Amino acid sequence: MDWQERYAARRRTLVEAIALIPPGTHLFIGSGAAEPVVLVEELVRQANRFADNTIVHLLTLGPAPYVDARYRGHFRHNAFFIGANVREAVHEGRADYTPVFLSQIPSHIRSRRMPVDVALVQVSPPDRFGFVNLGVSVDVVLAAVETARMVIAEVNPRMPVVHGTGFLRMDDIDAWVLAEHPLPEQPSEALDEVALEIGRHVAALVEDGSTLQMGIGQIPDATLKALTDRTDLGIWTEMFSDGVLDLIENGNVTNRFKPIHRHKVTSSFTFGSQRLYDYVDRNPLFTFHPSDYTNDPIRIARQHKMVAINSALQVDLTGQVCADSIGHKFYSGIGGQVDFIRGAAMCPGGKPIIAIRATAKGGSLSRIVPVLDEGAGVVTSRGDVRFVVTEYGVADLQGKSIRERALALIQVAHPNFRTELLTAAKARRYVFPDQIIPRAPASPVRETVLETPRGSLLIRALSVTDEQKLSDFFYSLSRETIYQRWMRMLSRMPHHRFQGYFETEDAGRAALVAEVLMAGQEPEIVATASYTTDRRTNFADVAFVVRDDWQRQGIGTALLQALVEIARERGVSGFTAEVLRENQAMLHVFHKSGLPIRSTLTDDVYVLEISLALGARRSLTT
Repeated sequence: MDWQERYAARRRTLVEAIALIPPGTHLFIGSGAAEPVVLVEELVRQANRFADNTIVHLLTLGPAPYVDARYRGHFRHNAFFIGANVREAVHEGRADYTPVFLSQIPSHIRSRRMPVDVALVQVSPPDRFGFVNLGVSVDVVLAAVETARMVIAEVNPRMPVVHGTGFLRMDDIDAWVLAEHPLPEQPSEALDEVALEIGRHVAALVEDGSTLQMGIGQIPDATLKALTDRTDLGIWTEMFSDGVLDLIENGNVTNRFKPIHRHKVTSSFTFGSQRLYDYVDRNPLFTFHPSDYTNDPIRIARQHKMVAINSALQVDLTGQVCADSIGHKFYSGIGGQVDFIRGAAMCPGGKPIIAIRATAKGGSLSRIVPVLDEGAGVVTSRGDVRFVVTEYGVADLQGKSIRERALALIQVAHPNFRTELLTAAKARRYVFPDQIIPRAPASPVRETVLETPRGSLLIRALSVTDEQKLSDFFYSLSRETIYQRWMRMLSRMPHHRFQGYFETEDAGRAALVAEVLMAGQEPEIVATASYTTDRRTNFADVAFVVRDDWQRQGIGTALLQALVEIARERGVSGFTAEVLRENQAMLHVFHKSGLPIRSTLTDDVYVLEISLALGARRSLTT
């Protein structure tokens, strides 16, 4: 028997289906690309029949005509997440907004804390067993359908059938209408250079075998684009869009390390292009589940190296994140940000990330601010935040003091705003009164990993946020090493002495550190190297120091090679250095470099002059 004949008793015309809804009831509308647009259109056409009907839903891609001012008194919308189609109505007070974690909405619906009397949904046609499918949006829709006193379905033959828990018995639908139409598409935005740079910084935090959560937009797409050299990635997310497909087809996504739904992409909804809808249709690679399942922080924490990538509107200097409002105006919603940030933070090897553009409104506003705008809400607390990423780098806030956080965030802010941010931080006594402004290197310094007999070291540029690490490093040095480096005994290295090390804003200076990489532990600095150029001679004075227990591991040689590369790139003619005659290890580092060296011994101190000119002949005079 044809399914339409089998369920003919419950088939209705549009007019008949909407006429079943009583005035004053709470209506739920399906989410995202699964909005039942035909039912919504008829709902509004019959507006005069309704009075004080509440309409709730998540973000929907279709129209939302019921929020128009002329329907005041008939419908009142309550947004769980504010989309563009209802934002103006919320701002003008014609619609409401309920701030709520996405993971909690299903339980609120089931307990009738958020009551649903009638659910309007879009589904696929029933299969031969009499089951329809919620398709591209399971999220909070399943809870609404299971709880509603009446379910009215728009049966669309173009709705994809997606594996997971989105199947319903056709017998559980009280009335249905047939409406074939394409799902609304959300085209991908072209990626600009800022988004691509943010994506590269975020991707650098993603290890092979990581499990990803991401949203939709330029930054998630740019991050995915930068992951084409990773292997065995997994996907556990509340939603995804087209960017994931390229990684799947490229073989980067295998899901083989996921402890739950291994070898499958786990999500609760999706929207994007028709290519995406065709790809997920009846594809066993995908499994969709309700948001109280996908967004459960405990399940998220069980994933393998969970990386949660979320965005924000503002981040203040203490690390508080505003993601749902612009001042007093509500803009979007909490969504799943906190669910995934907390879950990733609890996950062994997990990385919670807030990725934002450094500025807004054409560069006229900084997204990193001294304090959040008046009225702006804290979505993610300063205690939950770890990584904040902009096009200018990565600020790691985990376990950091307010002083360290402020400096880290100023360093990844747009250069045009760093001075005023530092001034604000000083006014609030977040930082030292004499704190210099965090600056980036004059040209990017390539990070390298050095393998030594004792372990792996990362060689990178010194950052103003390294002050505490640098202090710990100094006080770990022996008296002999301190004397060999500074040629005098230093018993203290207070804050003001460190300031000079961080002046790296021009091509005349460079400073590097080598830090030991230990799984599950904060890296420790075990060596430093720097140079400062004399502009009269274009020769740079260079100095090194390696912690005693890490000496004779090839670190000095690697640091010298790195400094040579930087200096040559910046046009420095050569190095000068003063080395005590007894410091044979450092003399050996210089002399085995293969660089032309002229050395003079005076009062037990070798004064070295090292040419960096390519092709220069090596000479040595003592």
